[in-house]
Amino acid sequence: MAVELKVPSAGESITEVVIAAWLKKEGDSVKRDEPVVEIETDKATLEVPAPVAGVLRGITKKQGDGATVGEVIAQIEEGAVAESRTPPGV
Repeated sequence: MAVELKVPSAGESITEVVIAAWLKKEGDSVKRDEPVVEIETDKATLEVPAPVAGVLRGITKKQGDGATVGEVIAQIEEGAVAESRTPPGV
């Protein structure tokens, strides 16, 4: 089941953030509460943790893109396991 990764509230008057850096790539395994992405406001840089364990899928915002609080920026396929990136026979 896919779980949405949304931009969290970053403060009372803050409605927009910038995607500073993805700490995981699409297809990577993530653990619950593991930092997945850094977002920036005009006052701070925050790490957004994974709400569930699984595989990061469907990233919709790239580094440098703007996003609003509550906007879905990726999905995590809960309980999934990342595929091995090692070619067979290596």
